[in-house]
Amino acid sequence: MNGMKIEIIPAIDLIGGQCVRLTQGDYGRRTVYSSDPLEVARSYEAIGVRRLHVVDLDGAKAASPRNLDTLRKIAAGTNLDVQYGGGIKSGEALRAVLEAGANRAICGSVAITDPDRFEEWLAAYGAEHMILGADIRAGKVAINGWQEASETDVRTVVGRFASHGLRQTICTDISRDGMLGGPNFELYAMLQEAFPEVEVTVSGGISTLDDIVRLDAMGLRSVIVGKAIYEGRITLKELERCLRNG
Repeated sequence: MNGMKIEIIPAIDLIGGQCVRLTQGDYGRRTVYSSDPLEVARSYEAIGVRRLHVVDLDGAKAASPRNLDTLRKIAAGTNLDVQYGGGIKSGEALRAVLEAGANRAICGSVAITDPDRFEEWLAAYGAEHMILGADIRAGKVAINGWQEASETDVRTVVGRFASHGLRQTICTDISRDGMLGGPNFELYAMLQEAFPEVEVTVSGGISTLDDIVRLDAMGLRSVIVGKAIYEGRITLKELERCLRNG
């Protein structure tokens, strides 16, 4: 575990200002983990986490951000580099998220439904602040809070934006999300090899530290961990050891 290079990014998923987890993106299968997201964010910062992944599940469903107050609290109450997604479909929403304290905005649906707009945002805000959220179901990108499938495959989407300066994508395999069964290693290996200039962030299925060690050995640069932490499969102690050694 010594010398791991991969960045570990804990996830906070928000519904009504509370930390929740969905299973396979199903809003009916939710568990509330904490009513105080700021406290959760601080507990991560205290062990050496630098970046936090915040998903506004209300926003993803409503098509505009709904948990900006919580984002403001986390941004003001920590020094974490916050990446925020969920409902960013307009220029106003994007500005609101960045002004509320997110350093990086994750855009998924809009990149599929209005790719020209996403390209404009990449140019206007810079590749360091824009993340393509590519959520995959059966190889195709899903949109609108995972409730709708598109006909576009992930490699095509990442390729299109990589040629317009994209440098970060979060790729979630929905079938693995919240299942604690291990990530889709082949998918991430393929994407990272195809687009060496893009940071491909692994999301969905992380169940143990071994998964993270394997991804690190494969040359992946960042990984999002959610349920495995909440369910105690990966403890904060283990995480801290990783972060301090890495």
